Amino acid sequence: MRTEQEMMNLILSTAKVDERIRAASMEGSRANPAVPKDQYQDYDITYYVTEITPFYNNPAWVEEHFGKPLIMQMPEAMRWPDGGGHFNYMMIYPDGNRLDLTFEPKKYVDNGEPSVVLLDKDNGKGFLPCPAQGGVSSTLQSDAVYHIKPPSPLFYYSCCNNFWWCLNNVAKGIARDELPYVMNMFNEVVRSELHCMIEWYIGTHHGFCLSVGKNGKYVKRYLPPELYGKYANTYSGSKYDDIWKSVFTMCDLFHTLALPVAEHFNFTYRQDEEDGMREYLRMVKENEC
Repeated sequence: MRTEQEMMNLILSTAKVDERIRAASMEGSRANPAVPKDQYQDYDITYYVTEITPFYNNPAWVEEHFGKPLIMQMPEAMRWPDGGGHFNYMMIYPDGNRLDLTFEPKKYVDNGEPSVVLLDKDNGKGFLPCPAQGGVSSTLQSDAVYHIKPPSPLFYYSCCNNFWWCLNNVAKGIARDELPYVMNMFNEVVRSELHCMIEWYIGTHHGFCLSVGKNGKYVKRYLPPELYGKYANTYSGSKYDDIWKSVFTMCDLFHTLALPVAEHFNFTYRQDEEDGMREYLRMVKENEC
């Protein structure tokens, strides 16, 4: 595998010799000091270019400079292009490195994500602003944009209500033998509300100045082992008996998390909504037998 230094040298040397590339920045996990470093991190690179046409849907140019990948994805050339004017090449190479290379014809826009300047041929007078003017800087920015946000009373109540309400769809899907619907509703809709409650619970114990990562990938760091064990048990196989067990495990875990979150913020937890849905789940499960 090419080392980090070798990859960065290649990325920078390619940008330096092409006058159409005026600046380069790095985003993603490698630009975020809060993310643990490992060999699987992507190289999320942006090249700011004077003209997009030569780099748009031109994989031959990319392969000429970076080599032929094992697999390449070009989102803007696929089914749902975003129409933003940029073009992105996502590549995994035979040595295991992944490079996500974006060609951007517009000036840098600060969205609050960590970013680091790799190259600026125009010294703040082109695509990248001067560090003193705000925006992207030559040093790593905070990852505060990803931090857990404390809930408002409405957000807390809506999370609880939607969690319990949407479980009726899971139960009906099981009763109707509609496995794809069950899995989608349980793991996409209901689980997303559980993730919100997990984040708030973690925030109340560790402070709201941290991130649990994309899709909660760092949750294990912050939940007590017994709670994380219950969380792991909310994932099931495809047998309906297993799904039912996961449903009730998730119900118990949500209750366990929601009560201390409510106490911390002085919110009201509506136990009657939980009781009502638990009764409905019981009825559907008994009728299924």
